[in-house]
Amino acid sequence: MEISKKEYSELTKEKSPNSTLLINCLWAFFIGGLICTAGQGFTEMYKYFGAAEQDARTWTSITLVFAGVLLTALGLYSKLAKKAGAGTLVPITGFANSVASPAIEFKSEGFVLGLGAKMFTIAGPVIVYGTLAGVIYGAILLLFHIS
Repeated sequence: MEISKKEYSELTKEKSPNSTLLINCLWAFFIGGLICTAGQGFTEMYKYFGAAEQDARTWTSITLVFAGVLLTALGLYSKLAKKAGAGTLVPITGFANSVASPAIEFKSEGFVLGLGAKMFTIAGPVIVYGTLAGVIYGAILLLFHIS
């Protein structure tokens, strides 16, 4: 049975679930905001227990990365991401998930070829281009502050 492009297009439209853009945006905003609010809560908690501002921020980053990896390992982060979409991508927990997911998935291939090689398949380009952008930004600042 052959199917034309037009028939195929109509069939996919019929079978594909309708996406509600507004609802998806609201979920992303809500969950992303919730993650960021939790981060601010951790910062305030660490400051309350005597940490300096910079140290509290550092401990907050560590806590959020740990939480992202833990939720990924437990299989909960992907369930949250299905509902929240980009709301889970943007915060630091999304970065932790992007490093931990491939590592967990390929751990059966061993520490070097599995975990070590696959760990940065998603996060690697972010690190490379983030570093490159930082160098370019630093060079531009250096040029304008020397004069």
